[in-house]
Amino acid sequence: MTHMPTSRRQFLKSAGALTLSFGIPLMDVHSQSAVAQDKPRLAGDLQIHRKLNAWIRIDSATQMVELRIGKVELGQGILTAVAQVCADELDVDFAKIKLISGDTALVPDEGVTAGSFSMPYCATAVQAASAEVRAILLGLAENKLNQPAAQLKVQNGVIRSGNGAQISYWELVIGESLNREATGLVKPKLISEHRYIGRSVPRPDIQAKVLGEAIFVQELRPKGMLFGQVVRPPNHSARLQSVNLSRVEKMPGVVKVVRNGSFLGVIAKREAQAQAAAQALQSNCEWQVPQNLPGTQEMQAWLLQTKPDVIIPTKKQTRANSASANTPVARVVEAQYYRPYHMHGSIGTSAAMATLGADGVLTVQTHSQSVFQTGEAIAKMLGLPLNKVRMQHTQGSGCYGHNMADDAAADAALLAMQVPGQPVRLQYSREQEHAWEPYGSAMVMKTKASLDAQGNVLDWDYTLWSTPHGTRPSGQPGNLLSAAYLEKPFAMPKPVNGGGPNYAADRNAIALYDFPGHNVTTHFITEMPLRVSSTRGLGAYANIFAIESFIDELAHATGADPVDYRLRFLKDERARDVIVKAAE
Repeated sequence: MTHMPTSRRQFLKSAGALTLSFGIPLMDVHSQSAVAQDKPRLAGDLQIHRKLNAWIRIDSATQMVELRIGKVELGQGILTAVAQVCADELDVDFAKIKLISGDTALVPDEGVTAGSFSMPYCATAVQAASAEVRAILLGLAENKLNQPAAQLKVQNGVIRSGNGAQISYWELVIGESLNREATGLVKPKLISEHRYIGRSVPRPDIQAKVLGEAIFVQELRPKGMLFGQVVRPPNHSARLQSVNLSRVEKMPGVVKVVRNGSFLGVIAKREAQAQAAAQALQSNCEWQVPQNLPGTQEMQAWLLQTKPDVIIPTKKQTRANSASANTPVARVVEAQYYRPYHMHGSIGTSAAMATLGADGVLTVQTHSQSVFQTGEAIAKMLGLPLNKVRMQHTQGSGCYGHNMADDAAADAALLAMQVPGQPVRLQYSREQEHAWEPYGSAMVMKTKASLDAQGNVLDWDYTLWSTPHGTRPSGQPGNLLSAAYLEKPFAMPKPVNGGGPNYAADRNAIALYDFPGHNVTTHFITEMPLRVSSTRGLGAYANIFAIESFIDELAHATGADPVDYRLRFLKDERARDVIVKAAE
């Protein structure tokens, strides 16, 4: 199970040095460099990016504090929350924080913004870094004001001595004063000293959204922008046999028709012209189309019959050493449950804008959750050095898992390479979005319980079948949709189930109930009839649905009240309280 370094509640309670022990979760991929064993462990992502000026710059020209973070805004208010933390620790007004997020040329690589890791990893790093920066500034002011740092007071970035002398942060910071590693020795503030943490602060991005200003990537309209569209094959396995480009190239407004293997795209002066050209291009294609998709009604059978790549003994517990070891089995109850494919179904379809600059740098505006990893994948796909691809996070539709933001970024990049110096904006149609987005995996869950004469569970057997729950780019071009259709295609890397039990397909597959015999087996199938990846909770809610539905079945079969039946097997006090309160 992924170890969460600190909860939100613990974060708010933090009053001493945040010396935290944590493991980097597999899904939150970081660009990690080895940290010397003799160096102190630092809070959150400060452990990886230890230089203070990687996070905080004091901008004397603008009288602002520039805060740089790798986590991005997905609609959850992360940017506001992290800025609150910085403002509190530095003793500056919230309005003085200029936050730069998700720009790969400027910010530390904090991996994927997912899994509720932004506060435990990013905010704790910002808290610790800000506390150290404040201490450094007080040290500099000590010499300027001829008074011990402990006797100095700070208000909105202005440091005052007892005799009325004062100096601001922006007057103090010169040159490389923050170009140093954090020490982990400075304690963050006490709760009583917080001005912003734990209080509601108006989100800076809300007003622009309410007023309809251009804040989302779908709304970008820079001067000279062109519009791109891509043409998808009939299904994932189809390959382009022939296409007539000449007719489309002559259509009004068409700037470029792009073919690279089985990848097709158009670039036009107006969006309607790009859409018309893409439709015409689609009608002039001949595809080789394998008929290899199982029908909707056949998916359960397909999952059960397909050979798994690995069978994982998620939990093995026999009742041989329990008090019920010799209790005879009175009856056996079995059931089977199914979760079909799930789509994100975003209201706003995925989009991106890309520009190939005169310096050879490809800049991509994207609402990707993983700008560094997607940028690396795009660089490899295009054969560019990593420093020639700059990703800039721009807000888009909210997401609960892996949607098509990364694919839109890759497609915009492929098209922009054909028209140097001109921005190319691409947005998918609703048909493209929902037909090609990574779905949440279909799953089959089989449950079996052996009961004694009183209806008590002696043996609980839970077996599940699932395809992958994680195929994000993670620096690999094979996980970008269009990369598979290029003249030199990239193969999808073999997916894995994750870092141990209770991670992906088998998340929450181990029931909370205490049974003498408790076995959970995961059949992990990497073959994918449809493209799948992460949706909210991965396999969790399908597993919980199956477990709790089966508990109801057992209660019904034994004539027991479903609440009492649950409490019979549940020792966890918090879980018991939840059930009791729900029943009330």
